[in-house]
Amino acid sequence: MIAVVTVVRGRADHLARQRRVLAAGPDARHVVVGMGARPDLAGAGPRSRLVEIACDGPLPVAQARNTGARAALDDGADLLVFLDVDCLPGPRMLERYAAAAPRTGPALLAGPVTYLPPPGPAGPPEHGLDDHVDPHPGRPVPPDGVLLAEPRRELFWSLSFAVTAEAWAASGGFCEDYRGYGAEDTDFALGCGLPLYWVGGAHALHQHHPPARDDPARVAEIVANARLFHRRWGRWPMEPWLRALDAAGRVRFRPADGVLETLRPEPARPAATTPCTGRATPAPRRS
Repeated sequence: MIAVVTVVRGRADHLARQRRVLAAGPDARHVVVGMGARPDLAGAGPRSRLVEIACDGPLPVAQARNTGARAALDDGADLLVFLDVDCLPGPRMLERYAAAAPRTGPALLAGPVTYLPPPGPAGPPEHGLDDHVDPHPGRPVPPDGVLLAEPRRELFWSLSFAVTAEAWAASGGFCEDYRGYGAEDTDFALGCGLPLYWVGGAHALHQHHPPARDDPARVAEIVANARLFHRRWGRWPMEPWLRALDAAGRVRFRPADGVLETLRPEPARPAATTPCTGRATPAPRRS
């Protein structure tokens, strides 16, 4: 059984559109994890399971993904597809992930992502999505049905990816010390011990919205997560974002000196309550 895991707080229109597109595709279970607020699962959609977790600060995205995976596995899923709430599945995304899984052994399977432009009066597309596929140029795009091994783990992104139940168990899941926006997916890719493959034809389409990293409320989250990543891996994640924030006067970023700090007071950050698990444990610093 395929289970699509989506974590959400707000984004009601995005979730409703995603559910309608999933309902029109191959049979799959949809595990929706609400972070501190109950999402509306009324209307057209696939077979769904709602899971809720508490949220008293920055969104616990890593914890929510782990929680959704456990729920999907409890329901008997053998292939987990993680799809962000602002992403629509391409017509063959689930089919391509399912076909790729037996060919790789335990692995991270990632598909190309198209960033849709701002919608017109009719709203974002829900039909004929193949006509809108224009994958982001920053990631490889193998031909339909082709698998491409990727040694650069830092290119992994969590908008759309798949793992078998066996691979998920081996990975140890996401490190739940990450809260809010940024770096938890790169940490997962580096720490999970799984090879990464790009799956040709497993397209997802990202619904347009302003980038979260441009939200002033997210700067402190980005800084805290980048510091955590640096402690675990001895290098900085998201360097282009951090340099842009430095140039805009919102943070001070001196990577050679190990300095990253906000230039405004940071909100209180709840202490981590769940340690990183499995292979996603603190790693030795790299030189």
